[in-house]
Parts: sequence; C-alpha cells; structure tokens
Amino acid sequence: MKLQQLKDQLNTIYLGKSDVIDLCLTALIAEGHILLEDAPGTGKTMLAKALANSFDSAFSRIQFTADLLPSDVIGSDFFNMKTQEFENKRGPLFANVVLIDEINRAVPRTQSALLEAMEERQVSIGGTTYQMPAPFFVIATQNPIESAGTFPLPDAQLDRFMVAIEVGYPNLEHERQLLNEVLANVRKQAISIATGGDLITWQEEARRVHASQDVLDYLLSIVRTTRHHALVEVGVSPRGAIALLRASQSYAFLNGRDFIIPEDIKYLAKHVLSHRLTLTLEGGIKTTKADLLLHLLDDIPVPVEMG
Repeated sequence: MKLQQLKDQLNTIYLGKSDVIDLCLTALIAEGHILLEDAPGTGKTMLAKALANSFDSAFSRIQFTADLLPSDVIGSDFFNMKTQEFENKRGPLFANVVLIDEINRAVPRTQSALLEAMEERQVSIGGTTYQMPAPFFVIATQNPIESAGTFPLPDAQLDRFMVAIEVGYPNLEHERQLLNEVLANVRKQAISIATGGDLITWQEEARRVHASQDVLDYLLSIVRTTRHHALVEVGVSPRGAIALLRASQSYAFLNGRDFIIPEDIKYLAKHVLSHRLTLTLEGGIKTTKADLLLHLLDDIPVPVEMG
C-alpha cells in the first residue's frame, strides 16, 4: 500500500519520530496545514522537504525573511509593454505542496498574505480571484519566538494550521545513527511514492470515517471547556472543533479503522487545539497552552462505549 510505503520512507529519513510523521500525514489527509515548531537544527525543514518530495506534485519553497513582500508570495499584476495590457504573474504560493521556512521571520503584513489561500484555497490579486491547485497544503517551520528576528504569528494565522507540532530532539540512539550516516555519507533522500490524486483519494476516504454521538459529545466537551476556564482568555472556536473532528477521522483512517475512538480525540487534542488558545496574563505566567489542555483532558471523562 502506498500510504504504508510513504510512512516507511519518512521514518528512514526522519529518525525516531514516527509520532511526528503520523501527525503530519494525519493533517495532510484531513486537508489541513502543518506548523512545525522547535529550536533551529532539529530537522524541521528536512522533514518538510521529505514529506513534500514524497508526492509527485508541484513543490515550492519560500524562505520567509523580514524584507519579504506579500507580492513575493502570492504574485502581482504587471503591465506588459509589448501587449499594452496588464498580466498576472503568480507567486510561488501556487503549488500543490508549499514549504514556508521560518514563517515567523516575516513581518505580519507578509504573513497575512497566506490567510486567504490557507482557508479558502484561493488568492485575490488586483481584484481578481485565482483558485489554488488541488491538492494544496502548506508546511511551515517556526523558530521559538524568543529567537532574535522573529515576529509572533497572530491568532488568525495560527488558527489556519490544523496541527502545531513540537518536533523535539532525537534520543541518543537515533542521534548516534544520524552521525554515523553522516560519516558514511549515506543519508537517504525522499523519492516520489504517491501522487496528488492518491492524496485526494485518501482525503475522500477519511471523510467517510464514522463518528458516533458519544464521540462527538466528548469532542464538544473538550472544546467547550476551554471557553470557560479561568486561565483562558479566548477558547477554541467552532473552526477548531471541526479541525479536531477532521483530524480524528484522518488519524483513524491512517490506523486502518473506519470509525473514531475517544482515544483518537484525546491524543490529537493537544496538537490540534493548543495553538488556538489565548491565555490570560495570569495563565501565561502559571502554565503553557499545551500543559493547560492536558490538564483539562485529565478532568474530562472519556466515554467507554460508543452509541
């Protein structure tokens, strides 16, 4: 099966992070975008490139910098002196797989150029709307906001990402294997295994995964609890609830099931919902978004039976 071959390839390239790979594939099959977070040098860009190169689709990489303009991303209209007419030059965002490296090094004005494309799969340039190709997904990497030269992503931009994943450092065994591969010059490169058509088929199949009413009620209890917690200023929106449902369908499909179990939702909630929270000033001092959400999950009963 192509999907299993794709997973196996990514696991041989990005060592010891099968959970991160599963989360990335979950987002792609759920038609969502991915935000990879952690310190520089932890392999975020390598993972994103390997994931993109695993599909036989149009690929584009955009290095975000402080001097990047919105037109450098989405394109612009220009006047053709030969034809005496305005023409449109599309930017690098028009691709099936778009890698945005160090997204938080661009100013908010440039970051906002992504909003329409990521949510509505279209871009407006000079009063004309252009549809994005299908499939279309964004994989962005982000350095810690404490790093020099970074600009925090606004809530509206964070909300466009289905999952936010902290990749973390490899363990000793896998880091030793990495160094040995570097010495032997045998680092593997991703090859195309699946097509855009395969991804669209997986997306359609994942949307047919069943969710019982008990599962939906459990999902809603998590989402609605975030809106009333004393340390949360802005809780998860209905868009966040839909994202968690779609991700849960995708994760079940990835694991060979045609139904969601409560454990799918509990596992995914941290990665799908944490970055959508806005903590109060007191909350930001006392805890982190991820830790707060994990604490909430511990207090919400998990349904045993699905009706």
